[in-house]
Amino acid sequence: AMITFYCVGGREQAAIILQNLRVFALAESLGAIESLAESPSLMTHASVPDEQRKLLGIDDTLIRLSVGVESCVDLISDLDSALNAALSSVGGK
Repeated sequence: AMITFYCVGGREQAAIILQNLRVFALAESLGAIESLAESPSLMTHASVPDEQRKLLGIDDTLIRLSVGVESCVDLISDLDSALNAALSSVGGK
């Protein structure tokens, strides 16, 4: 499955999410059996001009996940931890 979302905050919070993932691996290619994560604005679309990325809806807070074959419990826990780390960086609960 593919999941795409915009995180609250900015580029810093997106980086915190990606840095805190332990089960999801950071990768540009999302076509594998393991769970992968990417930041399109910094990876696959980094060479696309800012204005075109904006038209495509690709900003620094966009994160894409490719859900692989790992345990659902492990994946949910991993994502929950990463999201909570980003949320606490903006003073959330």
